[in-house]
Amino acid sequence: MDPEDWRRAGAALAVALDPQGNGARVQWDNPLSRSKGSFVQAGKPYPSDAVVCRPFLADLTLKSGDHALAGSACVDKSGVWTVLSSRPRKKN
Repeated sequence: MDPEDWRRAGAALAVALDPQGNGARVQWDNPLSRSKGSFVQAGKPYPSDAVVCRPFLADLTLKSGDHALAGSACVDKSGVWTVLSSRPRKKN
């Protein structure tokens, strides 16, 4: 992902994983790179080292191809989500 892809994806990830959110799938795209994807919550928030974390599922279409991922991310006190881990998963 290029920096603009990640900026757009990161914003979608933050909305999708918001503990106050409704659990809906959140999509993003970058018309310049033609990359796109979506994130959805895959479980309840949980505390970890004084931050809130949450599992997620992602479907991405990048220059390198289509990717289905499962992962987890945590939000710091400033509201920035950081992906802790991700791994390939079978696409539904």
